[in-house]
Amino acid sequence: MDGLPPLNALRAFDVTGRLGSITEAAAELCVTPAAVSRQIRLLEEHVGMRLFLRQHRRIVLTEAGREYHADIARSFAGILRATTGLAERSRRKVFHIKAPHSVAMRWLMPRLSSFHQHYPDIDVKLNTSLIPPDFEREDVDAGIVMGNGRWKGLLSYKIMPNELIPVCTPEKLRHLRTPADLADQILLHTMARPDYWQIWLRAAGVPHLVDGRGMHYESSVLAYEAALEGYGVAISQKAMVQRELDEGRLVTPFGLSVDLGDESYYFVVPQDPYKRHSRELAQFRQWVAACGL
Repeated sequence: MDGLPPLNALRAFDVTGRLGSITEAAAELCVTPAAVSRQIRLLEEHVGMRLFLRQHRRIVLTEAGREYHADIARSFAGILRATTGLAERSRRKVFHIKAPHSVAMRWLMPRLSSFHQHYPDIDVKLNTSLIPPDFEREDVDAGIVMGNGRWKGLLSYKIMPNELIPVCTPEKLRHLRTPADLADQILLHTMARPDYWQIWLRAAGVPHLVDGRGMHYESSVLAYEAALEGYGVAISQKAMVQRELDEGRLVTPFGLSVDLGDESYYFVVPQDPYKRHSRELAQFRQWVAACGL
């Protein structure tokens, strides 16, 4: 025996073994009974053994044939599942987007249910990374990037104002009347944005509090969770904690917010001819615009 047997022979064997009849197998395969018998003989010659016992008006699998048929049937079932899955994926469209973890967790994911309601035939694949998308090397349709909105080869759309505000639990609010009261509080920092407290405190007129003291977290998500637990006062991007502010779980103790202007988050897509724009990309961008994001 050398190599794989002919696929037609395997198919004839599978159907005949399942139905126990050459005539019925021929009807299912839309060929003549003689053609089915010929394919079975070809397979038996290939494997070097009998796979069927031909009895009066019926055909039955040998012991070796039963074991072989079980394996072949599983293989054909696997091929059918794979083909069905491929067809399903071709019917559904997948939109790939890459975003920083904090933006994905606290801003994008809560809004994606609205996108699914508007476009139920599009699946969203979300990857998180601080590294901006490389549209020439990655299978990515769009990204959310922090910066000034000016990147060569990209179209960018500002999706949120970047306003800095301190946030804390309502319990801590009674100890905070003026920004100077932050001297007695633990400040929660984000290592990815180490200058945010410095920017806000200078705008608040208390630059002498800028000394890096407090607790430092790798990501904004961790800093916000620490604020929710009452560990201290976090400097936050307002859009990232808006839900907690609306629910009253976090409050901003002072009326001052510092808008960083163009330094914010942008929805970015490649310019032509780097990558052809898809219908899914256009619909996602329309949804972003409709949501006022």
